[in-house]
Amino acid sequence: MGTTSSLAVMFDLLITGGTVIDGTGTPGVRADVGVTDGRIAAVGDLAGAEAAETLDASDRVVCPGFVDPHTHYDAQLFWDPHATPSSQHGITSMVMGNCGFTIAPIGDQTDADYLAAMLVKVEGMSPAALSLGLDWNWRTFGDFLDRFEGNLGVNVAGMVGHSAIRRTVMKDDATSREATPDELEAMKALLAESLDAGGLGFSTSRSFTHSDGDGAPVPSRTAAADEVEALCAVVADHPGTTLEWVADGCMNGFRDDEVDLMTRMSLAGRRPVNWNVLTIDAARPEDYRSQLEACDQVAEAGGKAMALTMPILVGMNMHFHTFCALYSLPDWGEVMNLPHDEKVAALSDPETRRHLETRAASPDAGVFSRLTGWRLYRIGDTYSKANEGLKGRLVGDIARERGQRDFYTLLDIVLADDLRTVLWPGPTDDDPASWIMRQTAWDHDHVMIGGSDAGAHLDRMAGASYTTQWLADCLRGQKLATVEGAIAHMTDVPARFFGLVERGRIAEGWHADLVVFNPETVGAGEFLLKHDLPGDSPRLYADAFGIDRVYVNGTCTIVDGQPVGSLPGSVLRSGTDTETVSIPADA
Repeated sequence: MGTTSSLAVMFDLLITGGTVIDGTGTPGVRADVGVTDGRIAAVGDLAGAEAAETLDASDRVVCPGFVDPHTHYDAQLFWDPHATPSSQHGITSMVMGNCGFTIAPIGDQTDADYLAAMLVKVEGMSPAALSLGLDWNWRTFGDFLDRFEGNLGVNVAGMVGHSAIRRTVMKDDATSREATPDELEAMKALLAESLDAGGLGFSTSRSFTHSDGDGAPVPSRTAAADEVEALCAVVADHPGTTLEWVADGCMNGFRDDEVDLMTRMSLAGRRPVNWNVLTIDAARPEDYRSQLEACDQVAEAGGKAMALTMPILVGMNMHFHTFCALYSLPDWGEVMNLPHDEKVAALSDPETRRHLETRAASPDAGVFSRLTGWRLYRIGDTYSKANEGLKGRLVGDIARERGQRDFYTLLDIVLADDLRTVLWPGPTDDDPASWIMRQTAWDHDHVMIGGSDAGAHLDRMAGASYTTQWLADCLRGQKLATVEGAIAHMTDVPARFFGLVERGRIAEGWHADLVVFNPETVGAGEFLLKHDLPGDSPRLYADAFGIDRVYVNGTCTIVDGQPVGSLPGSVLRSGTDTETVSIPADA
């Protein structure tokens, strides 16, 4: 960070007097930041400099814009180019198209209809919002990216999804059989075309949690391992690309065959592969250790695997009447997917209740076991006279009053509302031991902060505010990380992982993606359900506090936590806006 004084310079923007935390993890320093033509022109003592716009950042922190490595804004950006609420919480660059779920390429309208139904089921998107918000007026991945040029409030990179590619080539057969050699060649060609157009890389899913609109496994789950490896090999021929996947092991611990495939993916693509999401729970320490050991095994073979993890506990709600994470508990799907009346009858049956409670507490629950602290569930909105006065109360307290088991009390409340009760789970892993494990994991070589899933699970989960929530925790909460360390984890680390060219740090000549925040008040509000998507569709939302300004490519996009309407964001295209990140074997 240079020092310059008495400059006779005219900047477009001059931010004065702030504590500059540059993203590298080094301590913050008092400095001014000058911006010209969307780039950082000078950092230091800029006394005497003039600017078209000057911002006094005294008592504020100035840091790089945050980079979210795992979002699903592919659809929402068409009606919300500001990518709210992520941008309001300081995100200036993001990666979308994860888990193999993209809305390009497509071959015809039947593909569009299929992918829309898949996103409704797998990513919890609103069917009304997708119907009203998308025109599907594209076919190639390049056409899709072109639609965003000049119409973004953030910088966006898009992965190319396996399920879209497979559906485009194989149509209805994509979910029922392996590809023929000719079909595989067609998929490889389609992926190459998409990467040539600027796709950031290849993403895929083999997770048991991912089913399409018809309840069948999503197309990528039907693919042979050799197909996945062959598509990863295509990525090796395109600079500035990367790999991403999700598998059963991301939830329940990796099997040997999954470690083998993750290794093959990285070696074939000659790129790092990231996976989502590493959930850390002191009640299941071996799961955490085995998942990191899987990353170690990939590294020992010459590849690189990076686990994404969240530094906060993501706010989420549950319903018994529509799909949510509870459906993934062992044997629960058989009951939860029943027709409504049959489901009500099953949940009223004592034997079924005992079975569901027992299976939820079994080792088979894996990562979903964190949802089984029934006594910690807080009752949200209710809809019956029988449940009047219960909103805001804990199930455990109500159960003690009724002399019942916690789980049975929860079911009685839900049944009284004809399954519509809004439930706010209190996760079982909010304990000191789990937080100490997380603190250790954050600095692990194979762990990266991220995994918000922003843009997906809209009325069930709210991970977009992780940036401000973590900063608040670092400054005024548990203080498990320094603010400089947290900022590095959310800026420079993901930017370097994806090879974003000259982004992620405050440095002269780099893009002016900047956040100015108040360390005394930065944070996130309570989660609220807003009906502001197309078709009056709902989403969980947390307001941003203490975010004074956000700048994207030198232009102000957020003032006091609210978008101002400017659209200076860029489509980050591979090989142009990104550079190749070598895996250890190439280093």
